[in-house]
Amino acid sequence: QVQLVQSGGGLVQAGGSLRLSCAASGRTASTYVMGWFRQAPGKEREFVAASLWRGGTTYYADSVRGRFTISRDNAKSTVYLQMNSLKPEDTAVYYCAANSAGWRTREIADYAYWGQGTQVTVSS
Repeated sequence: QVQLVQSGGGLVQAGGSLRLSCAASGRTASTYVMGWFRQAPGKEREFVAASLWRGGTTYYADSVRGRFTISRDNAKSTVYLQMNSLKPEDTAVYYCAANSAGWRTREIADYAYWGQGTQVTVSS
């Protein structure tokens, strides 16, 4: 079991920045990939970014590449999502997730463990 606790988020104007954190506990040694997803009202949950837990490789959705950065601090078992140049269309509930089954990064079904979600609202 892996437990994920999120922090950060909130309300920001377009063009602003926010940082989300996701602290992992439990059987983190078995984690392959940490990911961030988001779900806007009336829309399906979608992939945002992912990072291999024991390596530097990162992955991004086209919609956020160049604006968002995923990073991790293995000593703290924490993953971050730095979000810059935010747009109103980035408004959503953001979730961190852990994949302990394999190396795939973008499929929701591959992530067994999820954080509680945090609201990000970008005003125009």
